Amino acid sequence: MSRALRLLVWQVHGGWMDAFVRGRHTYLLPVDSAGEGGVGGRDWPENVVDVPQADLAETPFDAVVLQRLEEFDLVERLTGRKPGVDVPVVFVEHNTPQEDVPRSRHPLADRDDLLIAHVTHFNALFWDTGSTRTRIIEHGVVDYGNFFTGELPRAAAVINEPVRRWRVTGSDLLGGFSAVAPVDVFGMQVDGLAQALGVGPDRVVAAGDIEAPRLFAEIGRRRVYVHPNRWTSLGLSLLESMTAGVPVVALDTTDARRAVVPGVGAISTDVTELHDAVRAFVDDPGRGMEAGSRAREWALERFGLTRFQSDWDDLLARWVG
Repeated sequence: MSRALRLLVWQVHGGWMDAFVRGRHTYLLPVDSAGEGGVGGRDWPENVVDVPQADLAETPFDAVVLQRLEEFDLVERLTGRKPGVDVPVVFVEHNTPQEDVPRSRHPLADRDDLLIAHVTHFNALFWDTGSTRTRIIEHGVVDYGNFFTGELPRAAAVINEPVRRWRVTGSDLLGGFSAVAPVDVFGMQVDGLAQALGVGPDRVVAAGDIEAPRLFAEIGRRRVYVHPNRWTSLGLSLLESMTAGVPVVALDTTDARRAVVPGVGAISTDVTELHDAVRAFVDDPGRGMEAGSRAREWALERFGLTRFQSDWDDLLARWVG
């Protein structure tokens, strides 16, 4: 087995980081002068370490794992080490391309000093990265347990900033779903969604931003999870809801079909079919329990931490070691 590494990584995407830092390496999380960043009170292993940004220049590390383009300059400014020259760098591409699809040129294309790790096969297919080395490591999900009770005849969705992101996240479709069953929407800045949709606040409810695992317990009280995203990377909330034992109904876009396999829910580009699937799960919680059980079993097999951490260990051993 290759040696454990000291990895510098910023806290950006909470769900992805929740899985990433549960490996065997030491994960150094910068904290700025305002106290932003770092572990932030999360229940993470002891090998996840807060480091004040002012101390980074004197802090040893073996590689940087970056998730935003501005972090290249940030590393050099705070540590005095140039990513890709003085220290190995892996850039995690979380996003689908947003412009000139399908001819989207990645901003890090044709680079020989870094490696791009895509989180989905779809992203790797649609981004033109030229000669830059790439690797696909699909998501990993922490198993917080089976939470499905289906006690509430309602649907759940998790969307951050649903009004601002609107068609990208399929927020505009929630009005149609709410005509079938009330939809409780969890996430950041969900207030005003019902008004934007022109439906009553009792049909699309702003349920607030709740941290795991309480979020999954709340989703598990609903009878189905709705994933209307048109053009996002494979949403972790979809995989997390499946892991929590909840049946899912998803728009058949980007890489959702790799997650929503037969028997775990419904997937289609026909919104009417999705409405019918939501109605069936809301009307029959026993059906939802069966599908949710299969969803949980599949999610743990395909997106469990063992596979995810093994993939990352292999990448780091080859690229850094």
